[in-house]
Parts: sequence; C-alpha cells; structure tokens
Amino acid sequence: MKTIRPIQRIVTGTHQTDGAGVKLVRVIGRSDVEDFDPFLMLDAFDSRDPDDYIRGFPWHPHRGIETVTYLVAGEIEHGDSLGNRGVIRDGGCQWMTAGRGIIHQEMPQAAPRMLGLQVWINLPRKDKMTEPQYRDLSGDLIPRVSEEGRRVGVICGSYGVTAGPTQGDYVKATMLDVELDPGATFTLPTPADPTLFIYILAGSGQFGPDGETHASHRALLFGPGDTFQATAGENGLQFVLFAGHPLREPVAWGGPIVMNTREELRQAFAEIENGTFIAAPQT
Repeated sequence: MKTIRPIQRIVTGTHQTDGAGVKLVRVIGRSDVEDFDPFLMLDAFDSRDPDDYIRGFPWHPHRGIETVTYLVAGEIEHGDSLGNRGVIRDGGCQWMTAGRGIIHQEMPQAAPRMLGLQVWINLPRKDKMTEPQYRDLSGDLIPRVSEEGRRVGVICGSYGVTAGPTQGDYVKATMLDVELDPGATFTLPTPADPTLFIYILAGSGQFGPDGETHASHRALLFGPGDTFQATAGENGLQFVLFAGHPLREPVAWGGPIVMNTREELRQAFAEIENGTFIAAPQT
C-alpha cells in the first residue's frame, strides 16, 4: 500500500532586492538549510516589468555550491571566468558548478515576461573544491513527456523511462517541471529518504493525503512517504518539483560562498581580496 507524502512545511518567502537591483522572492534561505538539505536557497521571479530585473547580477564569485537557473519564460545572458558565454531562453536551464571558485554574471534581458527560479544545491564536503564547470541546457535538450492531462519537463534525474540531460554529478537530484490540466492528477513514486519539495508557479491544486489546497507562489515541503501526489484545481496547475538526498553536513555560509567551516569561509574571502580566488589550488 502506498504512503502519500504529507505536507510538512508551507513557505511563501519574502520579497527582496538582490544583485544590482533585481526584485525577487527569496523563498528558502539560510534559516531553512536543515529542512531543505541539500537545497540551500530558492529565488523565484515573475515580472512583466523589465525595470524589476534588467539591472541583473553583475560579476560576483561563488564557491562550494551549484547554481541552477530555470526559465519558464524570458531571457538571461551568462558569462563567467572560465570564458563561457550563454543565453537561457524559454524552457532552458543554466547549471553551474562553482566548485573551488568561479566568477560569473547573470544579466536578464527585457522580455514580455520573466518567469523562473534559481536554486542553490550544496556540494558535499569532498566535492567543495572540485573543478568549476558550466552547462547550458537549452530547451531542446530538456525532454518533455506528454500524457493525458499532464506535461512533464525532465530537467534533472528521470521521470519513468525518460532521463533528463543531467542526473546531478555531485548530488543526485530530480527536477521536474510539471503542468497539469484542470482536475488532472500527477503521481510520482519516490524513495523514502530524499528531501522533496515543490514550488508552485501557477494555478492551484490539492496535495498530500488530506488533499490540502494551495495556490501559486509558494513552496511546499513534503514529509516521509513513498509517493508524491498532486491534483490540479479548476484553473490547472504548474509547479517545479525538487528532490535530493540530504548531505547532513555542517554549513558555513557567507554571501555567495558556502563551505563547511568558518575557517574555509575566511580563506575564500581572503583569496577574493588578494586576487587568487579563481586560481586557488585544488585541495
């Protein structure tokens, strides 16, 4: 008999301004690390006004994490210290492993609508200082499974027999963009251990064994069980599902740097200050 995962937490987040003046919602952050492990942060953005985001995120460093940006609609230009250049467009994803150190910029371009999210995935202690890399997962690389009343984009991991363009090199993860017609039900078998949560992009639906109703622009964290289930409301439902095994390691977080100890943070910021950050030797 299947056990449907119950809702454990409901998070709406806070409106914030980040980068050079980008308006967004910080859905999960520092205070949520333990509950959402291995996911550190989730920022969501939804705007039809370019003034809300056009100033972007100019050059800044990262170490110890992976940043994953997924766009439902819009356009973001990327550049980094490895020499990579790329553009994320509708249905595309940018997957960046900061590892031992990278400096990059993300510059949204004016569009009719900017709708998407960015999630930070923590790197395990043993992989914190791995080589950085950037992957541009354009929309045509992300398989879309169409079923009766359901459309599932497989960004990472697998859905049934359909594998996404990445499985997660350091943290095995699942990321699915799920869109349901009114009244349609989506059921996903899950192992018991992974952290699993969703962010509702649009519409509303019923979730968990009690069928609690929740609408867009919030995250739902689910408790233990072997099945995730959602049923769309009268206007349909779209959400992104995240799942990954928790690392259960200490977290030392300083702005764009996430390590395991305060000493490692001090070392990273010293390297930024003296200009050796991206040339730091691998340890």
